[in-house]
Amino acid sequence: MRLKLVLCLLCVLMVSFASNAQCAMCRASLGGDANKVQAEAVNDGIVYLMMIPYLLVAGVGYAIYRMKKNNK
Repeated sequence: MRLKLVLCLLCVLMVSFASNAQCAMCRASLGGDANKVQAEAVNDGIVYLMMIPYLLVAGVGYAIYRMKKNNK
């Protein structure tokens, strides 16, 4: 039961949603139709940079889980 819950939680976290992750300053400088490609590139870069901390925390959590499981 617990394994199913963990697997479901991981599946939910792995699903990516489209998001507009621009700060106000980036939005103001990249606003308008002429800079649409640049704005999308900035959004992709921000989302990429935000993924790294989440992956690191998940890796540390998994390592702790395995250490506790092996100690039992």
